[in-house]
Amino acid sequence: MIMVDDIKNSLTQGMEISVPVTVIETPAIRVAAVRAYTEDSTGEKAIAEAWAADLDSELKRRIPIPAAGNQAEGLENIGKLIEEGRVSDIRAVTYTLPKSLTGVPKKVPDIMESGISAKDLGAKFEYAKSILGNLVNVTDVFKNGTVVDTAAITIGKGTQGPVKRWGIQLQKGKHSRQGSLRQIGTLGSFNPSRVSWRVPQMGQTGYHQRTEFNKRILKIGSDGEEVTPEGGFINYGLVRGDYVLIKGSVPGPSKRLIRLRDPIRAKKADLGEPNILYISRESKQG
Repeated sequence: MIMVDDIKNSLTQGMEISVPVTVIETPAIRVAAVRAYTEDSTGEKAIAEAWAADLDSELKRRIPIPAAGNQAEGLENIGKLIEEGRVSDIRAVTYTLPKSLTGVPKKVPDIMESGISAKDLGAKFEYAKSILGNLVNVTDVFKNGTVVDTAAITIGKGTQGPVKRWGIQLQKGKHSRQGSLRQIGTLGSFNPSRVSWRVPQMGQTGYHQRTEFNKRILKIGSDGEEVTPEGGFINYGLVRGDYVLIKGSVPGPSKRLIRLRDPIRAKKADLGEPNILYISRESKQG
């Protein structure tokens, strides 16, 4: 992608630069429930929740759905608890709609809990009531140029040795000819008589949850054809719906869930909406 560099004091400020981006398809998610929390000496605890009356049948693959729904009764109960001063926070329980993605062979939705930003508890509750059972799009939360945190499960590589896992050097000279080319030289000293956790050893590599901070959204669009290369993305296919362009890379393989949130370590400078000049759609298949 070609854009105008808008980073202050950059050597290329105001010039056209090439930027690597990641395309993430972002279908709408549905709000399944509103949950109220109270706080005591041991922390926060859920004390009440209200589930939407009409939920997608695919949600049954993940959790048991309340038979008739308790939307009206649950909201009334949460309202009473707020008046009594027992509620410390209001959050929304949301779930994905994988059936809306043609590139992901998945039927079971992912369910998660999301915080609500508002000036006070009453405003949180009113907004939660307005979105309960409805769809939330990416444009309702983010806009072009904003910074987000990305969280996902990385690509799993199974059990790997210390060379691939920790990047240690290969054994040199005669040590490499004694049958230990890709091993560490020693597990440690005689005393203390135990192996430290700092010693690089073989083990599970990849398939870990990782969160990357301050990823900039360069573009949010609704027509996937604008960013889909000829022949589609390798191991994914075509982007047909809403999407976001993230500057740089994100963790995880092409078909795995990636969660976006407001940054918890936001940079002070607000860069605003970027000036995008060109998006390459050349085939990724050579």
